[in-house]
Amino acid sequence: MAGEQGQTMDLMRVFTCGSVDDGKSTLIGRLLYDSKSIFQEHLDHIESKDRIGDGELNLALLTDGLKAEREQGITIDVAYKYFSTPKRKFIIADTPGHIQYTRNMVTGASLADTAIILIDARQGILEQTRRHSFISHLLRVPHLIVCVNKMDLVGYSEARFNEIERDFKVMAASLDFQQTTLIPISALKGDNIVNTSAAMPWFRGDALLKTLEESAVHSKVAKGTRFTVQYVLRPQNTELHDFRGFAGILRSGEITVGDRLRVEPSGAEVTVTALHYSGQNTDRLYAADSGVIEIDRDVDISRGDLFVAAAEPVQRASLFKARLTHLDTQALKLGFPYYLLCGTRKIKAMVKSVERKLDIHSLAFADADPGSTIQLNEIAEVTLKTAQPIQFDSYANNWTTGAAVLVDSQTHMTSAALMLTEIAE
Repeated sequence: MAGEQGQTMDLMRVFTCGSVDDGKSTLIGRLLYDSKSIFQEHLDHIESKDRIGDGELNLALLTDGLKAEREQGITIDVAYKYFSTPKRKFIIADTPGHIQYTRNMVTGASLADTAIILIDARQGILEQTRRHSFISHLLRVPHLIVCVNKMDLVGYSEARFNEIERDFKVMAASLDFQQTTLIPISALKGDNIVNTSAAMPWFRGDALLKTLEESAVHSKVAKGTRFTVQYVLRPQNTELHDFRGFAGILRSGEITVGDRLRVEPSGAEVTVTALHYSGQNTDRLYAADSGVIEIDRDVDISRGDLFVAAAEPVQRASLFKARLTHLDTQALKLGFPYYLLCGTRKIKAMVKSVERKLDIHSLAFADADPGSTIQLNEIAEVTLKTAQPIQFDSYANNWTTGAAVLVDSQTHMTSAALMLTEIAE
């Protein structure tokens, strides 16, 4: 959960994914419509448009806002919708299904607590189902909800749902989600979205909204105290001429006035003398709080540095292993100078070698050929070298500081999303 400064209700971050035309935008539209979470002007807008199917509202218009999306009938960008019920607040990200926009799906999944993967009941498990399931696993999304959509087009067949459920469980057997739930739905008709479906009395589970409301908000593991410095504050005010504070985000852990911290990468130890949150003094910062830290002595600290708890040992290295999802249309270049962006750090780095690549059909890694590279949307294990040693967290131990991106130093395009795994020998 975000920092506890003023937090009063559970917040669940959800994203939808799946193949093209599986009904992700319609699902979110139906969820908003049936839960009465739509502004009247938005409702008037979609009611003025042409109906689809058997006179159903085109609820996908609630999220597919780009002109190109409406023209092509697909989602391109990530659309975020906010709504709440008496039990919980929600942020839902509608992510693209087309393979060309997998990079946008990675963006939507990166902060999610729950993934909703849609499967077309007529087509079953497709390549994008496998890819999106594995990316959700890589990003350690704790809860996976599999919605088998368009059940109305297969006669609400229990046998067809059971077949897809069996196939999915076999495919996902090696993916370590904390919780997996399968629900047969029709987003177009509203079956099992907010209300249970009279057309599928054989399904004994809960509708989607109740599942979202009552399932636990599983937290990703984030071990240790990590405060990323974004900016050094030195006000040009005669009354505050001695003030020196360090603004940033507490990515994980807690910090209290009087705590001993260590600055990385310098290793200097300091004591917290004051904390500020939202312009006010506070005794404590919580994980996900943006705040300002004052310390007891002058130390050379700049953007990109980290505060960690002084008693916590950390690893420093310049050679890492990482799992990588390639996001650029240009193939990954070995030995090429990229920028590694991790938290507020920006450092030159290069990919030394590709060790293994993911077989999207078996969802297993296989040894890569010597000198092989990585193409758009491929997932691989690589060895990465940075220009200087940096403090290291594995993604499994701390997803807030173990995640990074590679940026092409010439084109400035985001080339890859990285999950750091271990220090390389």
